[in-house]
Amino acid sequence: MIAALCEKYGPPENLVLREMPDPAPSSGEVLIAPARVALNFFDTLIIENKYQLKPVLPFSPGGEFCGRVVALGAGVKDFVIGQRVAGYCSYGAACSRLVLPAANLIAVPDNVSDDQAAGLFVTYGTTLHALRQRADLRKGETLAVLGASGGVGLAAVEIGAAMGADVIACASSPEKLRFAQDFGAHDGLDYSVEDIKEGLKKRTAGKGVDCIYDAIGGAYSEAALRAMAWKGRFLVVGFASGEIPKIPLNLTLLKGCAIVGVYWGEFVKREPQAHLDNMIQILDWTARKVLSAHVHSVYPLAEIAEALNVLKRRQAQGKILLSVRQ
Repeated sequence: MIAALCEKYGPPENLVLREMPDPAPSSGEVLIAPARVALNFFDTLIIENKYQLKPVLPFSPGGEFCGRVVALGAGVKDFVIGQRVAGYCSYGAACSRLVLPAANLIAVPDNVSDDQAAGLFVTYGTTLHALRQRADLRKGETLAVLGASGGVGLAAVEIGAAMGADVIACASSPEKLRFAQDFGAHDGLDYSVEDIKEGLKKRTAGKGVDCIYDAIGGAYSEAALRAMAWKGRFLVVGFASGEIPKIPLNLTLLKGCAIVGVYWGEFVKREPQAHLDNMIQILDWTARKVLSAHVHSVYPLAEIAEALNVLKRRQAQGKILLSVRQ
């Protein structure tokens, strides 16, 4: 097999392609040939040793994929050789052969493409967990999405709209706002020219926002929190800006609101059935074209450095994928 390897920590340009022996599945495991591997912002952090997950060197980045079953370990009953599957693995997917426990995989419906299925776990899985289990988002509530045109932001726009929320996309340019509105946002706020607090208050007739989805962090977090409605929920999803904000806790007292952490990776481990139910819902929505699972671009595995740099520069609108030879 061929794998993109991080052999020393550093920028994407440090990654190398290596030929390696094919792995073999043990009991309860499945050998997969990934066709598409989705990259996420955290992949840019893992390879620089700046993420909470710290794999032993050498390792491959890539935490989600879609491919076909090549071989089955003893005791695996739910899959057959040649079947299309998608899955999540934290890291290690940027290769032409991958072994995972069968429990980490889900069958892909015929009317969901490889490109769509590869990118559904991290961004869409995180978002449905955030909005369903953590925020208990209700139909008719307002949802503000910070960084609404990126992979995770776009997922929040689409899933929020699918759940019946009034979605306000927040982004840094008119082009990004138009993009988010093409995928279900009902309104937009350009925070490069408009104050977030005043803008969100204006768009909610002074009431404030019921739910804020923040995968950006930095200076915008506190400003958005100040536009929170009574008993609102502020979802802490990530810190793509590179800055972890320090929130004045008196704001939660004055607004009776909650700051809620969203740690999808731990949720998957602790509540596997709820995670599976979420993924079944996401695949169903995708099959019925409720969700687009929009792809920004697809790069050959050999161009993984450029693909990761697009994420680092925050230029992606939708998912960044790798194409892997079979």
